[in-house]
Amino acid sequence: MNMQELKQKFNSEFGVNDKEILAYQAPGRVNLIGEHIDYNGGYVLPAALEFGTTLLLRERGDDKLVFRSANFPYTAEIALGEIGASKTGEWVDYPIGVLVQLAKLDCRVSKGYDLYFIGEIPNGAGLSSSASIEVVTAYAFVSVEGKDIDTVEMAKLSQRAENQYVGVNSGIMDQFAVANGAKDHAILLMCDTLEFKKVPFVIGSSKLVIGNTNKRRGLVDSKYNERRSECDEALRQLQPHVPGLEYLAQLTPEQFADLEDKLNSDVLRRRAKHVVEENARVLASVEALQNNKLAEFGQLMNKSHDSLRDLYEVTGTELDTMVEEARKIEGTLGSRMTGAGFGGCTVSLVHEDTVASFVHNVGEAYKQRTGLEAEFYVCEVGDGVHQLKEEA
Repeated sequence: MNMQELKQKFNSEFGVNDKEILAYQAPGRVNLIGEHIDYNGGYVLPAALEFGTTLLLRERGDDKLVFRSANFPYTAEIALGEIGASKTGEWVDYPIGVLVQLAKLDCRVSKGYDLYFIGEIPNGAGLSSSASIEVVTAYAFVSVEGKDIDTVEMAKLSQRAENQYVGVNSGIMDQFAVANGAKDHAILLMCDTLEFKKVPFVIGSSKLVIGNTNKRRGLVDSKYNERRSECDEALRQLQPHVPGLEYLAQLTPEQFADLEDKLNSDVLRRRAKHVVEENARVLASVEALQNNKLAEFGQLMNKSHDSLRDLYEVTGTELDTMVEEARKIEGTLGSRMTGAGFGGCTVSLVHEDTVASFVHNVGEAYKQRTGLEAEFYVCEVGDGVHQLKEEA
């Protein structure tokens, strides 16, 4: 949608007046490689997508914030003095949680606004719709209130909003990629220190294809917490043997090979092995991209999925089926699950000449094997959060 269409949509919701309508956009994100590493103190390689969440807002003549969405029927109207007073259990908790965190940084909302959120990210697909909503809210209100808060801080406060207000124990990767993405670049992020660098993602005649399994991710929360506790236990058992060890991802594969017999169960050995080797794969992937070795990068994607399936055990029938079918297509350089697992999405690197057959054949085979209808998005890597201008 261009700006004119966006404004027409806004005016149809809130009516027309002479106040200016401002527009902001935050992308979704895909993690290219480095899964279940963020809470283990290692490297991840996410990238911002070209689609995400658009926020339109316009000043009101009173002290109310009115929240509406093109995607959800629930609406809310809140007086400025009541921001964060109570949770709703609805989507509005995400932007409200951000406003609570902004207030702690002396960026309080000083006037009323109508807010209209338009989301292009499939809900529950694992492409960071919540982080996109959080970061676009932070960016918009920092802008309209004239405060000086950079995008790294916006990512951190958005994560705090999700952890402390919404009550979801997410890592920093999603918000960081959404806030700091750059067109045609991935972000190599060290989750422990938030050191990062932008890595050129030049894939020539290949395309990124995201496959949505449309499998409801009902197991994610319980299994996510289970995996975190398993990693914590593996770390606890290894710490007496490695002075100064704070995270599993600080170990090299060679170090872990010498240490794995110190772990008291095969389950803990598998979990820790995935973390250590996946962290090494992220660094190898960056080197492959920098040397324009796309086939090597694709193989690392494949190894990542296989490790998540066999060692970390977070894939499931649907993701495994989609990856298996993707790898059968000529022109597929690599395919893996992305996100927390047990449903959600795959990400594949596919030659542009075979994208159409990829979408058709993988979709048909997936439906035949699982009974579910897949969706596919052929993606470009886009910029992080930004304001939309009239010419957009």
